[in-house]
Amino acid sequence: MLDSNAAPELACPVTPVVDIVFSRWTTPILWSLDNFGRQRFGELERRIGGITSKVLTQRLRQLERDGLVLRTYHPEMPPRVEYEISELGRSLAPVFATLGEWAADNLPKVEAARHKYDADS
Repeated sequence: MLDSNAAPELACPVTPVVDIVFSRWTTPILWSLDNFGRQRFGELERRIGGITSKVLTQRLRQLERDGLVLRTYHPEMPPRVEYEISELGRSLAPVFATLGEWAADNLPKVEAARHKYDADS
């Protein structure tokens, strides 16, 4: 029997992965870097849309800390910073592909279940 006071990652070993990879803006950032390659901050911000500069900065720092994104500083005038997905970040591509397939196959079923639930409530 599982201890109800156990840390969530002990109850479900994928919890830390979900916390890292599937926080609100992580997926679009990684997707953009994987699909469009190395980008400057402004390019990334425009591609993602709806994200504030502050939140993008925070997420990029966390992703860099987690080893999923690489930051390159170019000491020019004016200074230039570029971001790219790391090999570790790129290793998530099969996970995203599988989730994309699941979404295509199942989101209509989820939507139908929601409509049914709402109609019955």
